[in-house]
Amino acid sequence: MTADTPDTPLLDRISRPADMKSLSDRELRQLADELRSETISAVSVTGGHLGAGLGVVELTVALHAVFDTPRDKVIWDVGHQCYPHKILTERRDRIRTLRMKDGLSGFTKRSESPYDPFGAAHSSTSVSAALGFAVARDLGGVVPEGLGDAIAVIGDGSMSAGMAYEALNNAGHLGKRLIVILNDNEMSIAPPVGAMSSYLSRLYAEEPFQDFKAAAKGAVSLLPEPFREGARRAKDMLKGMAVGGTLFEQLGFSYLGPIDGHDMDQLLPVLRTVKARATGPILIHVLTKKGKGYGPAESARDKGHATAKFNVVTGEQKKAPSNAPSYTRVFADSLLQEAAGDDKICAVTAAMPDGTGLNLFAERYPGRCFDVGIAEQHGVTFSAALAAGGMKPFCAMYSTFLQRGYDQVVHDVAIQRLQVRFAIDRAGLVGADGATHAGSFDVAYLANLPGFVVMAAADEAELRHMVATAAAYDDGPIAFRFPRGEGRGVDMPERGVPLEIGRGRIIAQGARVALLSFGTRLEETEKAAEALRARGISPTVADARFAKPLDREMILSLAENHEALITIEEGAIGGFGSHVAQLLAEEGVFDHGLKYRSMVLPDIFIDQASPADMYAVAAMNAADIESKVLSVLGIAQIGEARA
Repeated sequence: MTADTPDTPLLDRISRPADMKSLSDRELRQLADELRSETISAVSVTGGHLGAGLGVVELTVALHAVFDTPRDKVIWDVGHQCYPHKILTERRDRIRTLRMKDGLSGFTKRSESPYDPFGAAHSSTSVSAALGFAVARDLGGVVPEGLGDAIAVIGDGSMSAGMAYEALNNAGHLGKRLIVILNDNEMSIAPPVGAMSSYLSRLYAEEPFQDFKAAAKGAVSLLPEPFREGARRAKDMLKGMAVGGTLFEQLGFSYLGPIDGHDMDQLLPVLRTVKARATGPILIHVLTKKGKGYGPAESARDKGHATAKFNVVTGEQKKAPSNAPSYTRVFADSLLQEAAGDDKICAVTAAMPDGTGLNLFAERYPGRCFDVGIAEQHGVTFSAALAAGGMKPFCAMYSTFLQRGYDQVVHDVAIQRLQVRFAIDRAGLVGADGATHAGSFDVAYLANLPGFVVMAAADEAELRHMVATAAAYDDGPIAFRFPRGEGRGVDMPERGVPLEIGRGRIIAQGARVALLSFGTRLEETEKAAEALRARGISPTVADARFAKPLDREMILSLAENHEALITIEEGAIGGFGSHVAQLLAEEGVFDHGLKYRSMVLPDIFIDQASPADMYAVAAMNAADIESKVLSVLGIAQIGEARA
């Protein structure tokens, strides 16, 4: 132990789950306490998702003590809660590299460890994956660690997504031995919403009968012997009451619970009995408390869901000061301005009110703000019908999450040309969450849809104007994208002014080469232009603003009046640069010798690091743009260039 690490004598003896097999139940309880302390200590150094992991410490210990991982596959839904799991599975020596460049992922990751059988960073995939492993096992599938039991640990928030129900329905139909643990902590990231939350609340509303409700529906044989007689006696008491687990039993699962997820005296015997006796699909309903055991997390609104580095004693987070507002806050404030003058404006988010800034909208206009839960598909179609009904919905989602509603974007919004305004947060490379959360693809997957308007803000002032543009636009779907983090610190207009659709702007007029930026790489483009001027090259710098419709007049003028044209964007192949190339090809510009290059994100998934490091890997920083210009113009990188 050092001054910065807790005293963990029992945990120090555990390097892999097999080491836990010889521990007594009393020692397992002590191990859980030490594991919680180590998790808090580690996240205080790295930052990350704290509350979810603290809520499953006892469950993590119990699962690894009872089951035989990695042969048995424990699949953590989303992965926010996997830090204690990583500590117990041969990764404790690296736990203080969480979410850092070349460090441990903040989520489960197959390439990182055999104890992570399935990667996850989006929600509601665990039951589908666990069922796949169960079927592979029964069909004779072969993996190096073997195929044993499949255990999905899914949070109550993740149960609001349709994919979870699809998997439960299929699993009940197939009847395979499958264990689903419903980790019911009454919240996912934000406080829970919807009928499922209310249903789960009712299941344990009558506290004295918690352990007997499932028993009354036939799960008595799965209970440890001491519980059985009491469970049988409880049947008469439960007549006429709503019996817990009915929904899951109708889907074909045996239901057991609710049980206290922080009480090892309940967890261990129940898991041991299920391991010994389960034949078909079974759902164990476990009640936990997000942020359990750490006061600052327990008292936080989001229960310590995501934190920066923090002081363990006080819980105070160590955030670098900034003189510029975050893009998310600029969006939120701008939307409030627009909504104040237009009562048809409403807002939709999918379980991310704080992350998208819509918590502020909900406080001001609660009747016009809708959190649909972790249900992006529903959120998009719900927004489409709001538009069809005469409202002006702003559907605010992270780029990576909007991917989950793409069929609805195409079928329910674009084809019907409905006036949904998509506010796309976390565009581009996002840093510590890595490839799973990168906003790499939204330009490509939206700009290929007929009738869609796609914008990208170059700075926070432009974002304010784009919110106003979206509010004023009534001719079909429109989207605007913006990154995570703070803005550039530019002067902010008091109010946004609607932009002319499909019209870009010239930032600096030059000659020979034109740099056409789309999005917040404009800052790096301007830095590159400054470096080029020092070499005697004076490039034209332009901000496209729109990927669709393109500013044809501006782009063709840039092509006609420059030797070379280079586009720069924070998106994948097939996005803005591809649309520009298509325009130039159609107009025959290449026939006249234009040198055209497109700087896009490389055709790889970029691992976690700081955003600056990720963009360095992508070769999209100022030095990379400068180098691209010199290469296109055929100028040596070393020595003076001639104008």
